Parts: sequence; C-alpha cells; structure tokens
Amino acid sequence: MSTLAHRLPPARLAIWSAYGLLLIVAPMIWTSSLAHTMLSQMGIAIIVCLSYNMLLGQGGMLSFGHAVYSGMGSFLAIHTLNLISGGHFPMPVSLLPIVGGVASVMFALLFGWVTTKKSSTTFAMITLGVGELVWAMSLMFPEFFGGEGGISGDRVAGASPFGITYGPQVQLYYLIAAYTFVCTILMFMFTRTPLGRMLNAVRDNPERVEFVGYNTQVVRYMAFVIAAFFAGVSGGLSALNFEIVTSEVVSAHRSGAYLLFTFLGGATFFFGPIIGGVLMVMAFVLLSEFTKAWLLYLGLAFLLMVVYAPGGVASLIMMNVRVAAHGLLKRLLGGYALMAVFGLIGLFGFGAMIEMIYHLQLNAALGDELGFLGTTLHVRSVASWGEAVGMAVVGSALFEWARRRFTRQWHEVQVVIEERIRAKEMA
Repeated sequence: MSTLAHRLPPARLAIWSAYGLLLIVAPMIWTSSLAHTMLSQMGIAIIVCLSYNMLLGQGGMLSFGHAVYSGMGSFLAIHTLNLISGGHFPMPVSLLPIVGGVASVMFALLFGWVTTKKSSTTFAMITLGVGELVWAMSLMFPEFFGGEGGISGDRVAGASPFGITYGPQVQLYYLIAAYTFVCTILMFMFTRTPLGRMLNAVRDNPERVEFVGYNTQVVRYMAFVIAAFFAGVSGGLSALNFEIVTSEVVSAHRSGAYLLFTFLGGATFFFGPIIGGVLMVMAFVLLSEFTKAWLLYLGLAFLLMVVYAPGGVASLIMMNVRVAAHGLLKRLLGGYALMAVFGLIGLFGFGAMIEMIYHLQLNAALGDELGFLGTTLHVRSVASWGEAVGMAVVGSALFEWARRRFTRQWHEVQVVIEERIRAKEMA
C-alpha cells in the first residue's frame, strides 16, 4: 500500500481520498430515506455510465444497446438471489453484483464479436439491433424474464455476518458505495493499461493501428467485454436495490439514458460520467416529480449542451480550472454572473410557457391557476402569457448579448495564458 501511495502523485491521491471520503460521509450528511435511496441509485448510475464511457469516450464506439449488458446482469442476479432465498445456492448476497458482471461477460462474449466487427455508424446500428432483439425476447420468454411483471426477490436472504442483512437502505448503500469506489478505481486503472492506450489509438487512428500490426477488432472486442462486466456489476446492484427486474432494464430507453447522461457529464474526461450518473438520478427522481414536462426539459438541456458546451459539464469545469490556475478567473466572474441572471430570466419565461401548455393539455380540470417556482400563473390570462413570452424573449436576447461579450473576454484570457506559457517555455 505504501508503494502504491508513493507512486501516486499527491494531487491524485488527494482526489481519490476525497472521493472515498465523500462516499462514506454522504449518508451522514443527507440522512432521509429518500436521500439514501437516491445516493444508492447514484452509485449504480456512476458505475454504468463509466462502463459506457469505456466504449464511447475511450473507444469512440457509439452504442445504442448498452442496457442489454446491465439488464442481463440484473436478471441473472435476481434469479441467483431467489436461489439463495430458497436455500438452493449458498452464497453471500454481497457477491451478487459479481454474478451480474460474469453473466454480462458471457453475453458480451456472444454478441460482442459480431458487434465489434464494424466501427462507427455500422457499430451503432448493430448495437441498436441487438438491443431491440433482446428487448423483444424479454417479452417473448416470460419463464426467464417474468413477462410484463418482471422478476422480484428479497435481498434479506442468506447469512447475516455482523448483523448486516441489507434490509435497511443505509446498509445497502454502503455495499453499493464499496462497489462504486472499487469499480471506479479499476476502470481508471484500465485507462492506464496498454490495452486502454491502444483503445484510444483505435478511436483516433484505426488505420495506423492496423499498420503497426494490431487487430482493431480484437481491441474493440476486449474493451467491449470489459465494459460489459462493469455494466453487469451495476445491474446486479440495481437488482439488489429495487428487488425487482422488469423488461425495461434492457430497453432502448435505458440505453439512450446512458448515452445522454454520459455525454452531458462529459465523455472526454474520466470523471465526466460520474457527473452524468449523478445528473441522471436527479433527473429521473427529482425532476420527474417536479414536472410532467421533465423529458422536454431534459431534451432542451441536451440541446443547449450540444450547442454551447459539447464537451459536457466536465469540460466546463476543466476549462475554468485552467483559467483559475493562472489566476485569471476573476476577470470572467462578471460575465458568468450576467449570463446566469439573463439565462435564468429566459429559462423562467420558457418554463412558464411550457408548464401552462402542459396544464391546459393535461390538468385543465384542476382549474386555471398553476403554481410555478413560487409564483401563480393563470393559464387563460393574457397577462400571464404576455409576461412569460416577454421574459423568454428579453432574457434570451440579453443572454445572447452577454454570451458574446463573455466570448470576447474568454478569448482575451486565453491569449494571456498562451503568452505566459510561451514565455515560460522560452525562459
């Protein structure tokens, strides 16, 4: 351990220590049952988004069927859990995620060789076809998949060492946190292996990789299988967390969610999918409870990120870390404040219009009044519509003006940074 600590740079060791500490103290800070449930789901989402990014970010493989491997891991884990509950398979419940991972590897070995024969768009279409095939099978074979009702289980089964039954959510959270921390480390270590480096090369220049004697399909296939293992681990944890597995876990909707939030978090940085996993749970649990239009808001957020920050949230963080490292972040704070104020005004206006439209379409029987962010909107009032449209138009126009002003400031700061770097290199 001391040798490993000696090899790790102090900054990286501090980051990993802070990450582990955060996983430990999180349920002590947020103590409600809802918070523990959300934290558990965040840990599961972090693992599966990181596994997906092994394909997308590190290998340049756009997959529309990653839910097949997390979902099949869930199904095999829940069946194993029922065997444990029935006394037919003496095994600790804490090892069920490994069962899910191994099961997903078996399916990846079967489907992966065909899937990775091609790359780019063809690869994406094959994964979509495989995903739709498995989803259709989940409804055709109820003996294994449980039909529309799915398969349920009871995680309070088997031995209870030290009184740990995984009945209380906080006990299960710490199991998920342990798997999350270990899986994160293992996937980070993969990026530093020769196979991980070669996967990056296959992403960037497959022709040159072939020229130097490597089989690009074998590289993609091995990475595909490894990613499936971690997806299966997340699926096994999900089976323990929800104690039920339905056909939805292998659907295209689930695969699309992995793609969407991995991109939003930032596929070009290792920690981007961690952010994406957190955002996914917040969207599915909190935003979906707040408004019926949550999918529309999610789509708009994705659109805005593609237009203004295609590198995801992680890229925004790292760009500003670079500016802060040169002591120039203060020059940009005013621009950030203006964009935030005007952006919030515009978003409030658009949000008010969206909520009023949804209310008219879905909740008209509840009356003409609608509560929105501390205000009362009258869905049939010209004044409410006028105010919403006015805020949307004025806020958007002012945001665009502030954005262009900020872009000039950003360019000036980057010029200063480049000049400092050149001066340092010449010194």
